Amino acid sequence: MTAQAAKSMTAAGSAEANDAAKRYGAVLFFSDFDDPVTWGDALRANIPGLDFRVYPDVGDPADIRHVLAWKPAPGFFEPFRNIAQVINLGAGIDSLVGRDDLPDVPISRLSDPGMIALMRSYVLFSVIRYARNIPEFEQAKRRREWHYIHPRPLHQIKVGVLGLGHLGSAVASGLAAAGFDVRGWDIAAKTIEGVRTYTGPERDAFLSEVEILVNMMPHTPQTEKLIDKAVFDALPRAAKFVNASRGPVVDEPALVEALRSGQIGGATLDVFWVEPLPQDHPFWDMENVLITPHLASITVPEAAARDVAESIRRVSAGGEPLHRADTRRGY
Repeated sequence: MTAQAAKSMTAAGSAEANDAAKRYGAVLFFSDFDDPVTWGDALRANIPGLDFRVYPDVGDPADIRHVLAWKPAPGFFEPFRNIAQVINLGAGIDSLVGRDDLPDVPISRLSDPGMIALMRSYVLFSVIRYARNIPEFEQAKRRREWHYIHPRPLHQIKVGVLGLGHLGSAVASGLAAAGFDVRGWDIAAKTIEGVRTYTGPERDAFLSEVEILVNMMPHTPQTEKLIDKAVFDALPRAAKFVNASRGPVVDEPALVEALRSGQIGGATLDVFWVEPLPQDHPFWDMENVLITPHLASITVPEAAARDVAESIRRVSAGGEPLHRADTRRGY
């Protein structure tokens, strides 16, 4: 490449960046878990020249128009008085609701195919593990015992999904496609092909039929400790429980007691009230509990960046972002 050509490319890149800055302002990224380099590359592939900044290297706070964040600390938004939207780096927006440092701007959540596929795979793994008696075989191996349990056809195994939102509906559909007898409950009436659905006051009827219960409810003030002793008691004895949604939706002391009594035969838990799970928590000592460190699903930047870029374009032009959350309902 000649020096003149290189100079021309540099000038073109500078003009592109200036144009993007004028159109969209700056994007600020904050997350203790997600990779900012991957996100920056993915967004610039969709919006060349985008001014992408990573906290705490904010620059002038007045430049920030769009914030991509996961669980920002209290007071985080206070310096940014020109923001036009917040994009939550995940599905649950509970950390962004009811804040006094956040202006009245649209909040949207991510909903990319990669996130959905990972959640479906986690729940499918968890349900199949119980359906095929894998915990019993793991125990038998430790005893050096050849322990045969005759397999049950999947269509005879009743799986319930509590919460049929975007991810919950995908999970229920995935379980039905795998061959399970699936039913689902939600506060609002839903229709899902291959899934028997219940709503509102039908919850106890739904629970009474379920052998494996999967929680996919969001965390809101209304759903906190929704899954309590009454829910566990309404399930058939020795039912299994999978929580891949939010920890505070579950009354943990009630779950501990249900596991100890045998009312719940086993639990697969990815989310908790306190994370990381404290070392003295009873779950660690329970043979019938599988613990994973909040990884049932993650955002895949290469897939999600297309929607984020589109939301940046829309909001910058005075429109609505994709996947806007209803902050009154908390999801």
